[in-house]
Amino acid sequence: MRFDLMHPADQLVMIMQRIYEYGMTTTSGGNLSIRDENGDVWITPSGIDKGSLTRSDMIQIKPDGEKIGMHRPSVELPLHLQIYQIRPDLKAVLHAHPPTMIAFSLVRQVPNTRLVPDVLKICGEVGVAEYAVPGSDLLGQNIARRFQEGYNTVLMENHGCVIGAKDLFTAFAAFETLDFSGRLEIDALKLGKPRSLTQAQLDAYAAPRNLAMDAFIPKYATSAERAARRDMCRFIHRSYDQRLFTATQGTYSQRLGEDTFLITPYDKDRKYLQPEDLVLIKNGMCEAGKTPSRSVALHRAIYEAHPDVGSVLIAHAPSIMAFAVTDTPFDSRLIPESYISLRQVSKMPFLSSTTDISGVAGAFSAKHPVLIIENQCVICTGKDLLNAFDRLEVLEFSAKAVIAAKEIGPVVQINDQQVKEIEVAFKLS
Repeated sequence: MRFDLMHPADQLVMIMQRIYEYGMTTTSGGNLSIRDENGDVWITPSGIDKGSLTRSDMIQIKPDGEKIGMHRPSVELPLHLQIYQIRPDLKAVLHAHPPTMIAFSLVRQVPNTRLVPDVLKICGEVGVAEYAVPGSDLLGQNIARRFQEGYNTVLMENHGCVIGAKDLFTAFAAFETLDFSGRLEIDALKLGKPRSLTQAQLDAYAAPRNLAMDAFIPKYATSAERAARRDMCRFIHRSYDQRLFTATQGTYSQRLGEDTFLITPYDKDRKYLQPEDLVLIKNGMCEAGKTPSRSVALHRAIYEAHPDVGSVLIAHAPSIMAFAVTDTPFDSRLIPESYISLRQVSKMPFLSSTTDISGVAGAFSAKHPVLIIENQCVICTGKDLLNAFDRLEVLEFSAKAVIAAKEIGPVVQINDQQVKEIEVAFKLS
């Protein structure tokens, strides 16, 4: 999708719809704006249901202050205008009140953006703006001061957060990622002490990877390939809607044949991926004109090592990632479904999925279909796409259940005899 070719009013509708549908703002809360190439500011209205906005509800603010539209602009218009005035490089501003950011604002702390590597890259350092009355010039000044200092992501005391970016999608990606990191940290604190990445680890992750692949032009797409493209997009969209993915994180692949598989592209919004966006990999070569996920070499190694694996998923779902950023082990002996689906879940060191590809690929087996990479991701394998996706769902649901149980009392695992009974009943030996 060419987001940059959409009219500003349509962009505002699309992103506000995403924010509202995922429970990250209320009917009356939050506001978005875009500054276009003419210097006009397009902004969401005040007092209009955020769950049913249309393009005609948006207000255009001319550089001379003239307001064009059927509604009053957001009460936070001064905040947006002051940010644009002080930061001419910014073309979009997003303000909302997701519960997680409110929680951090109430305790006057910012989320730890160093638990997983991409968060700091996407969000940058997080500034804090002093409290002031919503819609007031003072609130705008307090926030603009932080943007003047170079922050693009600002937490507002007893309020929410504000994010500025080069375009609205980039602002949304930072907003969604910041919320993800906050939920991850809250879950991790219930398990133990979250483990932050060092600057050396962050630098190692950010170091350029040799992803060069020869390109080829496919002559045709078989019916099997077309079905796989369709099904992958359906499950990718479902993963996003269930908060197992974010817009910028999460990778699917599906085997098509010997040394041939489809994989998600690099740096494309998971919410709107289409069949033609997926990348075909064949004999170590890449479909011409496309850039595959940076984990393409790992996917290929897993398929080579395990002919029975038909699909590989890499995700960063917050509940299971809480186990990835703490020393707490994940034990699947919770309910029969958890153990049947996940068996034994092991952890491997940070960056091992790129520095020890053969070791990670070799760690999978019938008894170890899932791996946790510390401070990085979880990897689920399956005999097919549905099987791998089911494991990812079961993994996240199980982790969420354990975290919730920690608030109630000690967790009681299924005992060894009960495990043996499950293995016999379901032929898991």
